[in-house]
Amino acid sequence: MPLLDILVYPDDRLRQVAAPVSSVDNATRNLVDDMFETMYDAPGVGLAATQVDVHQRIVVIDVSEDKDQPLTLINPEIVSTHGKLAGEEGCLSIPGIYETVDRAESIVFKALDKDGVAYEREADGLLAVCVQHEVDHLDGKLFVDYLSALKKRRIRKKMLKHEK
Repeated sequence: MPLLDILVYPDDRLRQVAAPVSSVDNATRNLVDDMFETMYDAPGVGLAATQVDVHQRIVVIDVSEDKDQPLTLINPEIVSTHGKLAGEEGCLSIPGIYETVDRAESIVFKALDKDGVAYEREADGLLAVCVQHEVDHLDGKLFVDYLSALKKRRIRKKMLKHEK
C-alpha cells in the first residue's frame, strides 16, 4: 500500500468540496487502506480524502493510544451536536501549527463503514473533535477558518515560507 501525498495549506485543492461516494467498492476500500497507512505514518489521528487530493466523502480516524481502533467514515453526516468545548487542534495539512478551536463537546454522526454498511454512533472528547475536523475538510473548510483574520494570515505566511 503506497503512502499518499498530503496537501499542505494554503493549497487551493483543500477548499474543494468532496462528492458523495456512490458505491463502496474495491477501489474505495483500497483508498481507505492507503489513507490509514498514510495517517499512521504522518503520524495523525484523522485524515480526510480531500487532504490526499481525492475529492470523495471519505474519512479515516484512529484516536486510540495503541492505534488499533481504526474507524472508517464514508459519506459521514453529523446528525446532532451538544455542548461546547475549546481545545487545541492541529492538522496534517498545516504541519507544526496548533491553535484553540471551539467545537461541539459531543456529537451523533452517521456514516458507512469500509464495507458500505450504514451505522450511527455517539462520540465525545477527542473522537467528537476529530469527526468534526475531518467533516470540515470534506466541506472545504480548515481549522484556521475558525481563527481571527490576523492569526489566519500569520499561519498562511508561515506555510508559504516553509514551502519555499
